[in-house]
Amino acid sequence: MARPFPYVSFLRVYEPLDAFDDAQQLAILEQRSRGRRITEQLDYEQSLRRVTRTVSDPFPHHEPDLVRVLHFPGNSGSTTPYYCPNQLSVRTTLAAESLDATLRGPLVDVLVPEAAREAQQARLDPDTFADSVAKLHTRSATWGVPFAWFVLIHEDDLTEVIEDNGRVSTVRISARVHECIDRARHAIAQLAIGAPELDLLEELTELTQWLEVFRRDAIVEIDYGAVADRVFPDESPHDVRIGIESLAEADMTGAAASYRRLASRWIPIRQLARAS
Repeated sequence: MARPFPYVSFLRVYEPLDAFDDAQQLAILEQRSRGRRITEQLDYEQSLRRVTRTVSDPFPHHEPDLVRVLHFPGNSGSTTPYYCPNQLSVRTTLAAESLDATLRGPLVDVLVPEAAREAQQARLDPDTFADSVAKLHTRSATWGVPFAWFVLIHEDDLTEVIEDNGRVSTVRISARVHECIDRARHAIAQLAIGAPELDLLEELTELTQWLEVFRRDAIVEIDYGAVADRVFPDESPHDVRIGIESLAEADMTGAAASYRRLASRWIPIRQLARAS
């Protein structure tokens, strides 16, 4: 499997087939038998074609949107398929808008030319775009997994380690959305008491609001991406949880110890973003 660079991690929400409208269901049914490894390879190949165009244009044009399938075990022991549409056209549009808001000068036009943006707007359907923005199934982060994501999962959640030629190509951890929401709310309550000034409190509040958009029987997945090879086996979910509990109990020593473990693991990776 190709190894993307820079490191990109994903937080995805999967829903049952009947959570989607008729058009989305048809697209899902056409792809539901495809294996996850093939889907990831197709996604990588499509992204590579976009960034190697002779004319700078990072947007997808008319290729069909990919759908990922997650088979999650139920209480009976059998698995049920859940689906996560890639929504790439919407996500790239939002990313371009974010880039435009954060960068200044001619660099934006070099990366995302005005002509490419206008062409992308012409391809978008205003109604489906608005619906997709309101219910975006995928979030991404570069150079490390955000600490807020770790609040959603526990060490005993369903974990899949994907290896390729002796290296960990990714680790995927999944849990039911209602469990993730409960964990986030518990952490929010603890932080509101112990450390209301932390950015993590605001991040968790916004993350919980996003998860509440989906059906209660949805599944949440953290996909580490290629960064997993540097950190797995990873104790970050445990360290984040212990750190928050320590803050709620005013145990600054315990909170500092948890942060040191997290920092030693993730700061070197995030520093790679500024390495030349």
